[in-house]
Amino acid sequence: MVDYHAAGQPTYQYGGNGPGIGDYMAQEDDWDRDLLLDPAWEKQQRKTFTAWCNSHLRKAGTQIENIDEDFRDGLKLMLLLEVISGERLPKPERGKMRVHKINNVNKALDFIASKGVKLVSIGAEEIVDGNAKMTLGMIWTIILRFAIQDISVEETSAKEGLLLWCQRKTAPYKNVNVQNFHISWKDGLAFNALIHRHRPELIEYDKLRKDDPVTNLNNAFEVAEKYLDIPKMLDAEDIVNTARPDEKAIMTYVSSFYHAFSGAQKAETAANRICKVLAVNQENEHLMEDYEKLASDLLEWIQRTIPWLENRVPQKTMQEMQQKLEDFRDYRRVHKPPKVQEKCQLEINFNTLQTKLRLSNRPAFMPSEGKMVSDIHNGWQHLEQAEKGFEEWLLNEMRRLERLDHLAEKFRQKASIHECWTEGKEAMLKKKDYETATLSDIKALIRKHEAFESDLAAHQDRVEQIAAIAQELNELDYYDSPSVNARCQKICDQWDSLGSLTHTRREALEKTEKQLETIDQLHLEYAKRAAPFNNWMESAMEDLQDMFIVHTIEEIEGLIAAHDQFKSTLPDADKEREAILGIQSEAQRIADYNNIKLSGNNPYTSVTPQIINSKWERVQQLVPKRDLALQDEQSKQQSNEHLRRQFATQANIVGPWIQTKMEEIGRISIEMNGTLEDQLNHLKQYEQSIIDYKPNIDVLEQQHQLIQEALIFDNKHTNYTMEHIRVGWEQLHTTIARTINEVENQILTRDAKGISQEQMQEFRASFNHFDKDHGGSLGPEEFKACLISLGYDVENDRQGDAEFNRIMSIVDPNNSGFVTFQAFIDFMSRETTDTDTADQVIASFKVLAGDKNYITAEELRRELPPDQAEYCIARMAPYQGPDATPGALDYKSFSTALYGESDL
Repeated sequence: MVDYHAAGQPTYQYGGNGPGIGDYMAQEDDWDRDLLLDPAWEKQQRKTFTAWCNSHLRKAGTQIENIDEDFRDGLKLMLLLEVISGERLPKPERGKMRVHKINNVNKALDFIASKGVKLVSIGAEEIVDGNAKMTLGMIWTIILRFAIQDISVEETSAKEGLLLWCQRKTAPYKNVNVQNFHISWKDGLAFNALIHRHRPELIEYDKLRKDDPVTNLNNAFEVAEKYLDIPKMLDAEDIVNTARPDEKAIMTYVSSFYHAFSGAQKAETAANRICKVLAVNQENEHLMEDYEKLASDLLEWIQRTIPWLENRVPQKTMQEMQQKLEDFRDYRRVHKPPKVQEKCQLEINFNTLQTKLRLSNRPAFMPSEGKMVSDIHNGWQHLEQAEKGFEEWLLNEMRRLERLDHLAEKFRQKASIHECWTEGKEAMLKKKDYETATLSDIKALIRKHEAFESDLAAHQDRVEQIAAIAQELNELDYYDSPSVNARCQKICDQWDSLGSLTHTRREALEKTEKQLETIDQLHLEYAKRAAPFNNWMESAMEDLQDMFIVHTIEEIEGLIAAHDQFKSTLPDADKEREAILGIQSEAQRIADYNNIKLSGNNPYTSVTPQIINSKWERVQQLVPKRDLALQDEQSKQQSNEHLRRQFATQANIVGPWIQTKMEEIGRISIEMNGTLEDQLNHLKQYEQSIIDYKPNIDVLEQQHQLIQEALIFDNKHTNYTMEHIRVGWEQLHTTIARTINEVENQILTRDAKGISQEQMQEFRASFNHFDKDHGGSLGPEEFKACLISLGYDVENDRQGDAEFNRIMSIVDPNNSGFVTFQAFIDFMSRETTDTDTADQVIASFKVLAGDKNYITAEELRRELPPDQAEYCIARMAPYQGPDATPGALDYKSFSTALYGESDL
């Protein structure tokens, strides 16, 4: 044989830079040719290497029979390398001369050397000459490089990695203890365990016996060849009948199992990634649907309620308005509180959804038109404005109706008194008694008429009051205004008639006045003093029976003081009464003394002593009744004052308590005391304390209801109204819920992104340092200073401004002009952690599709769970590429659509 090395031909040594293989070969002393001296081992290697080569060559439509002979011309050797590497080798020489064969083998050896392999003492001439030892060594080197070198488990490589993989896969199986690649495989159980671990339906492992190695080995080899496309590389008898099976043959065989199952493992990993991405997408879609429904229901309720609150049709009676007030209270107590909770939950769900979308690298959720959080907020503000206006209208309308009832009763009372006074006056004025009267009678009639005119003038104010009351009732839109107007018009017409008749009678009397000579001065004095006294008594009776309406204790005390002053005048009035009655008595005494017969009553007045005494007795009866009415009203106002003070005391406690809680919640959200969980627990304790404080609000509502029922409209003892308390209470509930939600989202962000507690505290400390006004947000300049403190290059130059604008577009996509802490955390977590991307999902689909540019529905149903497989099939568009086949689906556009990078 020609010395190929002496002839200056290159020699090759397997000692390249590939990870692990060089070390393994060093341990093997490059190639232990002495082992080939054992005929049993050489036989095993021939079978195994031949089968391994044929498993690849058959892909090219050929095979070898004799490993020594069939590689001698170098043609099948080059073909084998092309198949297992996927690369093209130089064109082989087709001549049959020795030099042609040597050149072909050298091309193969050069290719192996290009892969970082050094073949020691293996030259082209030895292969061409059919040297079995060198040929087997060369094939083993190829197996190591292309079948075993890339095996890596926990940073181990080659032999150690393959051994570790076997140990892990067979660990759960009894009677299997893989420690090497020779005697650990003699009983055949390890081969069966590998198959059962990955394809349990192919092996009935529990029926295998350790004392029957031939059956075990044949079972594993036959199943592998039939179902796993692994050719039978050894005979069971060769392994069993050898004290120590050949290590290289076993490694070669086992590596085929590794490569057969590694593809399934990659597919499983890819399917898991897709399932994870699809599960997140499905959950987000469910949350979006929930938000849309809740928003629709809430907006529908608001739109249905606002017209009811804006219906300001006035009612005719106080009872009808009281029913409206009761309906409004039911709305406040029963209907509105659940909607307040729904609104708060809607905002929380929206924030949680946006956080999940950001964490999963999805585009932000944009609700349907008209269902944005801002639309909900605007609708709610409109509702509260309508509610406030409705309540104010109710109270004003009740005041108006109360005033109307008072005025209407006052009108009826004054009209009745006036109608009673005018009764018979027209007939009296139309009398022509002066035609037959004596001169004294005429003079008496004149004096009587003068007294009547004095009385008529005194009643002018009452008529004007009646007309003024009627006018006010019309201006206040009193429901029974037509009847009031008719009665008022009748009184005015009658009053005009009385004036006209009075003037006519005076003219008639004046014609006969010259015939009058004497007059009874006493009767005249009686008439002159009795008429105003009578008017005073009538006015006193009217005042004592007059209705009154007061709202404060000061007002009723003023009425009581005025009444006491009136009572202080009664003794003087009694003296005047006695004096008037004395005049009448004196007139009667003089007439009796002088035997004068008086013709009936006093001719100058219709006010007799009996009338004066009767009215005086009536005044005496009305005074204690007035006292009792004023005392009752004083008790009522004292009770109202008690209600005011009671409400003010409670309101002055609850109002500052709500303000204090709002400030404490603000400090908790800014300060960094403990972990986020500690802060969350602290906030939930505050939330519970707020819930526990609800009975105080209920007490205040009950007191407010008593105040409204008592028609109390002002309270000087407190600046807090029930509306202030309600708004503050609702804001307190909303603030604590939002703050808890922000901390929960921070925990969700931290856990999802793997941010440590120290990082989260550092982010909070940086944010708080630049949040000078403690408002919970940063302006653009404050945020830029914060970024610079964290090492970002956003200085005031063109490049820095561009980078800062890019960051602002992320943290403030709506151009609101400020950056919240949650947006800051999302940005920092995105900068420091990794998330799934559309490219990763595309790569995963490509694995499931067998490296094709499209995937079929059958492949999706085989690799993914049923619900997620159907989810993909329903949303994937047909594939339109040049290599498209019927039923091909485009997974690339589907993957990018999941991340909002294009339309599905």
